[in-house]
Amino acid sequence: MTKKQIDDLIGRYTEFVADGGVINNELYTKYEVKRGLRDISGRGVIVGLTEISEIVSYIIEDGDLVPCEGKLFYRGINIEHIVRGFIDENRFGFEEVCFLLLFGHLPGKKEFEEFSALLEDNALLPEHFVRDTIMNAPSKDMMNSLAKSVLTLYAYDDNPDDTSIANVIRQSVQLIAQFPQLAVYGYQSFAHYHNNQSLVIHPPKKGLSTAENILHMLRQDSGYTALEARILDMALVLHAEHGGGNNSTFTTHVVTSSHTDTYASAAASLGSLKGPRHGGANIKVVQMFRDMQEKIADWHDDDEITAYLEKILNKEAFDKSGLIYGIGHAVYSLSDPRALIFRRFVEKLAEEKNRREEYVLHSKVEYLAPRTIAKMRKMYKGVSANVDFYSGFVYSMLDLPEELYTPLFAVARIAGWSAHRIEELVNAGKIIRPAYKSVAPQNPYTPLAGRKP
Repeated sequence: MTKKQIDDLIGRYTEFVADGGVINNELYTKYEVKRGLRDISGRGVIVGLTEISEIVSYIIEDGDLVPCEGKLFYRGINIEHIVRGFIDENRFGFEEVCFLLLFGHLPGKKEFEEFSALLEDNALLPEHFVRDTIMNAPSKDMMNSLAKSVLTLYAYDDNPDDTSIANVIRQSVQLIAQFPQLAVYGYQSFAHYHNNQSLVIHPPKKGLSTAENILHMLRQDSGYTALEARILDMALVLHAEHGGGNNSTFTTHVVTSSHTDTYASAAASLGSLKGPRHGGANIKVVQMFRDMQEKIADWHDDDEITAYLEKILNKEAFDKSGLIYGIGHAVYSLSDPRALIFRRFVEKLAEEKNRREEYVLHSKVEYLAPRTIAKMRKMYKGVSANVDFYSGFVYSMLDLPEELYTPLFAVARIAGWSAHRIEELVNAGKIIRPAYKSVAPQNPYTPLAGRKP
């Protein structure tokens, strides 16, 4: 068949699916289907229990749900207190958070030193891995590159299919340690082969935090300021975990329940995180603000900003999706605690990078967008800025390439995925298999000769 014949054939099949594949919305109501595993109020359907993290977005008063300021707990400890702890002690926090998520308690001094050394010892990739895997057919998409690398690591594991807790912990520590290299080297290979940039591969340095090593490996001169490293560490801490119900972590539970291997589980979760409705949202925020800065003449004019936001909601501006990216969350309503924590440090970085005017614009949109949405849309709960609203801005101020925004999310979230995989295995129950009700009519079988051509 010629390419045109193939395209025509696929076109006809596409029309058939588009015309005949849409299920009547009324049937979802009739059969009380929890679309997206959420009820009509937006609350998630409880499908499991976890001790790893908790999200609080409402309280119950007289039997009614009352929205409250959002809170996030890692292993029962308020994220605010975790952040304040390592900031007050002038140290990095991501490695401590990884230990907390994996093992359920904050590490003592000796435990922390041992765990940090364990991460350092597991950081180096197998010999020739960069040349044979990462630089071989480099992808234009860093998340796909990351998934390919993770799946290839299976071949270097002497015991890849063992789902005993000890073995999965070993694999999890290895992945946490190696994800920064997989992400950064994947980008360096892309930039070299697709953008004709110089190929620079810096090995990780012992004694540096994860955040410091990312900047060291990424930048040609390996240079960075203390504030840059601190705020990148903060980003990793805030993205490390977010409950069992987010799309990629639920994917971890679903895939793990089949007792597949750790590498396949991580690759499946990477595929989920890649989507623009999940981990890819921060790129959309940056692109939206770039468009906003071009279209709005006075960044201090509330009326002009509101008019632009109204055009977005009316599908007349930016990508015509009707979405103000970075505003609103499936769970939080009044506030996302991660965004509030981030915001305190973003202003400092904006000052250092001479981008205070952009920070002011972000602050105005954070204030005006929820009010504009409330005026124009029927909502069952309030909306507020989420963590993506500021993370993309932070990454742009750090001069990180957009191709790395979502992989950096994965560098952090592999800690949470690993903890949830272990929890699913420890509490091994049935394979996760939700029900789907068929609403297709019963049809008789027609012999080939009697069908339409």
